[in-house]
Amino acid sequence: MSAKFPRFGVWALVHGSRAALQDPAEPYDASWARNRALVLEAERLGYDSVLVAQHTVNPHDPSLDQLEAWTACAALAALTSRIEIIAAIKPYLYHPVVLAKMAQQIEHISGGRFAINLVNAWNRPELQRAGIGFAEHDERYAYGREWIAVVERLLLGESVNHRGDNFRIDDYRLLPADPYRARPLIYVGGESEPARELVAAHGDVWFINGQPHDDVAGLIADVSARARPAGHAPLRFGLSAFVIARETQAQADDHLQHLFALAELDKPLRERQKANTDPHTVMHQTFARSARVGSNGGTAAGLVGDYDTVAQRVAAFHRAGIELFMLQFQPFEADMRGFAEEVVPRVRRLLSA
Repeated sequence: MSAKFPRFGVWALVHGSRAALQDPAEPYDASWARNRALVLEAERLGYDSVLVAQHTVNPHDPSLDQLEAWTACAALAALTSRIEIIAAIKPYLYHPVVLAKMAQQIEHISGGRFAINLVNAWNRPELQRAGIGFAEHDERYAYGREWIAVVERLLLGESVNHRGDNFRIDDYRLLPADPYRARPLIYVGGESEPARELVAAHGDVWFINGQPHDDVAGLIADVSARARPAGHAPLRFGLSAFVIARETQAQADDHLQHLFALAELDKPLRERQKANTDPHTVMHQTFARSARVGSNGGTAAGLVGDYDTVAQRVAAFHRAGIELFMLQFQPFEADMRGFAEEVVPRVRRLLSA
């Protein structure tokens, strides 16, 4: 059962604007300075989490800037005092013992506010051009499942001996152990069958891409029915969504059309990104069902409208089981403030009633 009120988080702007890259009201900026200021303001406004996606090169255009996730998260851990910091990780980029040590260190820096978001990669050039290679979809998930099994045991403070298809580890233990809790939380993304099996076995929170309410409810029902390892708490659920909340529905619709028009300017980049994407990922098959702006499902979740309508839809998702909403906006800073001031109080009133 979900908590009485949902948590709200924001996507860090690790590769610039989320809906359209050529927006006069939001010039392209993926810098550390901007992301630092954005996260500090999100914390001040009461947001609960920030998700820092991991890419080593910009997935839209390799000539554009790209923030590095794990060094940024370490810095954010030292600068913030309350907000949860979630770093995405692609297992092929780090050996599990190295990544577990890094995660453990950021957990200490943050005072117990760190989390991992396991993603199994979809952008071919990022791995291929580095000579790492890009395995087929199910093979990537098999690798990720073995990888996270090792990481989880190390984060729990165990002495790990492991013999698997990909790793051989002898009597490995990381110290100091986590003084705040058993280990950092593990978020898992992906909606394919291997992804659902992985999150049921190792995840604490399943991170669902933005899509309509009934589809999300069906996904929650499916994964909630799956067996969990002994000792694991019930699985929790998060949802990505791009929000356009305004005083009136007409104003929200106008802004959505404005962003659609701006997004058309990025069409060549989007086509290149599509060509670089693994066609077997369920995420991109889902996105093809409807027009949208924003990443990871974007406006497909339907959080576009006047303040009351958006609040009602958030409350409905929460009643269906969503406990964390990871949000995108454009213009980001202004709409992030508007959501905190206008929508969040309405959601709390609805759920209190």
